Amino acid sequence: MIRPSLLLFALAAALPAAAAAPASAPASAIDLPALLECRQRVADFAAVGPLLADPLKAVAQGWRPLPQSNLFMREYELVRPIQVFGHSTTRIAFAGASAMAILDLPDPRPLARQLQLEAAVDTPDKAMFGREVVSRDVTDPKTGEPMIESIILSVSTVKSHPGQTLAGCSYSLDLPEDPGAPPAPDALHTPAGGG
Repeated sequence: MIRPSLLLFALAAALPAAAAAPASAPASAIDLPALLECRQRVADFAAVGPLLADPLKAVAQGWRPLPQSNLFMREYELVRPIQVFGHSTTRIAFAGASAMAILDLPDPRPLARQLQLEAAVDTPDKAMFGREVVSRDVTDPKTGEPMIESIILSVSTVKSHPGQTLAGCSYSLDLPEDPGAPPAPDALHTPAGGG
């Protein structure tokens, strides 16, 4: 069953960036390719928060903030290219709980097939593919509450970046489903608004 957290990847281009990091998380510990390829955890994603909140910290990490061509994404140019999903890039973006590489791929479908992603939207104007790669029970370190850590891999296009593909990962902590609640709609197959 696909949980509502899958909606995160569908809404990635429509959410403001918001990530808070523990004060002890050093920015130098960020493994950007691993973060983009869903090989990290929610706590690793949270370490990005200080860089998003302070442009000087981003610059110290080797990320040059770029003008916003999409109101819902914060974009950065990297000092050195990184390899992600078998492609080289110097552009990354963050939207809500998502970290994405901006790849010079006009058609996202071959990459989506390579990564074995499911289609959420596949039209000439918009393409969105995704798959939950991690779903594990965890305990909230602050409250002791049981939570579900969800990590979703996604590939998509967005109107603000013609001829390019966004590929990356969404990280979230969700409350366990209430067994008495009605089933949630299949978020992966429900098209989201936005460009």
